[in-house]
Amino acid sequence: MQELQVDNHRCTLCGKCISACFYDALEMDDRKLLSHDTCTLCGMCIDICPEAALAISKIKMNDMNKAEWNGILVYVEHDQGEIHPITYELIGKALELAKVVCYKVYCLFIGYRIAEKAKILMHYEVEQVFMYDHASFKYYKEDIYTNAFEDCIKNHLKPSIVLIGGTEIGKSLAPSIATRFHTGLTADCTELKIRENSDLVQIRPAFGGNIMAQIITENHRPQFAAVRYKVMSEAEPQLQLRDNLLQCSIEDEKLKSKIEILGVNDLAKTESISDAKILVVVGQGFQRKEDLSLAQELADLLNGKVASSRTLVEKGWMPYEKQIGLSGKTVKPEIIITCGVSGSIQFISGMKGSKNIIAINTDINSPIFKIAHQPICGDLYEILPRLIKKIKSGSGKD
Repeated sequence: MQELQVDNHRCTLCGKCISACFYDALEMDDRKLLSHDTCTLCGMCIDICPEAALAISKIKMNDMNKAEWNGILVYVEHDQGEIHPITYELIGKALELAKVVCYKVYCLFIGYRIAEKAKILMHYEVEQVFMYDHASFKYYKEDIYTNAFEDCIKNHLKPSIVLIGGTEIGKSLAPSIATRFHTGLTADCTELKIRENSDLVQIRPAFGGNIMAQIITENHRPQFAAVRYKVMSEAEPQLQLRDNLLQCSIEDEKLKSKIEILGVNDLAKTESISDAKILVVVGQGFQRKEDLSLAQELADLLNGKVASSRTLVEKGWMPYEKQIGLSGKTVKPEIIITCGVSGSIQFISGMKGSKNIIAINTDINSPIFKIAHQPICGDLYEILPRLIKKIKSGSGKD
């Protein structure tokens, strides 16, 4: 672990480092320069100091009493109060992990006018929902959201584990709050396990998906993990309601953001392949770009979406947002039909949770057939037209 060290014998209290710090992590107190937990160790103050009075040094960690950190905290991802489905996936996984070490599960909900939406969480096996409801949180601002997150951990709960969705907001918030506690963060997790000593085994792809790394934060708490969407099973809501909402607040000073919202434009919402119930996936078995119309026609007939393997994205035939795999989207549809997809490790890792896998490929030894519920060995140029014809006619006969 590292920290910012100040040589107060060299420091002249010129204040240049304080002015340069974007995170307000430095201040003068009793004729000394002090560093706060908000320091991100960016080094800007070191570069500007004329006396070389600042340095980043390694510090020796004392043995941590892991028993002081207890429970699992789930961050509630939302868009203007509408809870993102990944939240329920994280709750489901948290409940599973909690059983191993007899932990309780908690939620953190930060936003504006979220009280009614927070009541949805009362249907889940969550011990407490810490709710920060304030006008300053109407739009996501990394600095003050981090302040609220930090307040929850310091003043309400000392969680051993913190789970955050691997969304755009999650990827911004997770490193910010992990830095506040000078602890580890594993991003893009696809699986989580826990040891009896409460160490979280965070599993994620590495080296382009060729291996699955197991990462452990042994000497620090909390343990932060950002988890991919659609890789966990959602928690089941309960009929019985829990009276578990707790309104929290922080000092006015911590509600002042350095981020100014100049305007908000609502983007047209389009269904992601991660949310589709039926997917038709195109792979390298397609010989020409125009032939992809076969897959599109089949998807339209099934009210589904077209997705792609990495190969066709790299060719420029399909857009990146349609890519399935460790370097693309993770999907878990009701039905997935792969057409000319061999099934690399990276691809299979991104769709193996699909409920019904139908695979079309000419190679009977292709990896995709090992996980397919309905393997079809044959040429997609023969099978797809026949399948489309049968669906159109509404008959099971050729």
